[in-house]
Amino acid sequence: MGYPGKNHKQYQTPKRPFEKTRIEEETRLVIEYGLRNKREVWKAQAYLRRYRKAARDLLSLMSAGVDVQTFETKKAVLIDHIQRMGLLGPDADIDDVLSLKVPAQLERRLQTLVYRQGLARSPKQARQLITHGHVAINGKRVSIPGYRVKRTEETQLSYYGKSPLTLSDHAERARIGKVGR
Repeated sequence: MGYPGKNHKQYQTPKRPFEKTRIEEETRLVIEYGLRNKREVWKAQAYLRRYRKAARDLLSLMSAGVDVQTFETKKAVLIDHIQRMGLLGPDADIDDVLSLKVPAQLERRLQTLVYRQGLARSPKQARQLITHGHVAINGKRVSIPGYRVKRTEETQLSYYGKSPLTLSDHAERARIGKVGR
């Protein structure tokens, strides 16, 4: 056990550092989602790895002969959590958890949602607007582009109240409006 105040690595580096197909796929994701580096892809993989491990543990409980009520309760908790995060739809099952892919996780990032909702012209600009403090969720400023937006927070996404971008006659809002429409 370590010191709880110390930051720990939230990802695992690839076992084979020079695998061409993996490198090309990661590079495509970095470009498509406007990520800073491949470490952000690895973090998304780590989140999904945890969910898949929990699903596999549930399946092993079922095959080990644990009573059905305990299994169903743990399954409902896991699936409900993943649905609140916005990774799964309403009628999901364990198989859907096991088949989650990295783009599903990257779609839930604040940076991607700001771009998809038309608050920025590109994923890179969305990252810039977030780090400069122009984006808020439910009126509260969020300055972390990798923030995982829950399904309930998705509709509360807007410009921060004191940001100059809240003015409808702002020059950048006019440019964003032309590209977004």
